[in-house]
Amino acid sequence: MSGRKQFDISAALDQAMQVFWQRGYADTSLDALGSATGLGRGSLYGAFGNKDALFGQCLDRYASIYGAQHEQALAAHPGDPVRAVEAFFGVVLDRIADPSVPSGCLIAQSAAQSSTLKDENSAQVRGLLDVQRQRVRTALADSSADTRTLDELAVFVVAVNQSLAVLSRAGTPDTELRSVARLACATVADTLTRAAPEDLTRG
Repeated sequence: MSGRKQFDISAALDQAMQVFWQRGYADTSLDALGSATGLGRGSLYGAFGNKDALFGQCLDRYASIYGAQHEQALAAHPGDPVRAVEAFFGVVLDRIADPSVPSGCLIAQSAAQSSTLKDENSAQVRGLLDVQRQRVRTALADSSADTRTLDELAVFVVAVNQSLAVLSRAGTPDTELRSVARLACATVADTLTRAAPEDLTRG
C-alpha cells in the first residue's frame, strides 16, 4: 500500500458531472468540483486531467447513462415510429422530473455555452447531438415517408428535446412540458401520415 487515499473514480465522476450539469462549464470552478468530489486539485488532475478533460469525461458519462435510455425507448416499438418518439419524450420528461438530478440536460446546457468550450469539447457536444439525431432517425425509418421528411423530423424531435431542457431550467411546469411533447408527437404523426404514399394512406 502506498498510503495514498483511495477513492471511487466512478462516484467522483458522477459528482463532477452533476456540478457541470447544474452550473454549466463556464461557472464550474475547480473549487466547486473539489467540494463535490471531496478531492483536492492534485487528486482531480491526477485522476482526470485538467478541467476540460474532466468535462469531456462527464459528457461521455452523461451520454452513456441517458443515451442508453433513449436508445432503449426508441427501439421499444418497432414498426411504430410515433410510439417510439412518444417513449423517447417519456424518458426525457421523467429525467427532467427526477428531483435527484439537476434540471435540464447537460448536453443542452453545454450546447448553449459552446462559445466558452474548448474546440474538442464543443465538437464532442455536437457529436452527441448528432448521435441523438441518428437514433431518432433510425426509429423513424420504419415509416414509409420519404428520406427528406424523415431527416427533417429527426432534427425536429431533437430540437424539441433540447427546448424541453431549456424550458425546464427556466422553471416551466411539468404539465406544460408534457403538453409540448404531446404536440410534438402529434406533429410527427401528422407529418408521417401526409408524407406516406397515397396507396398506403387509402388502406
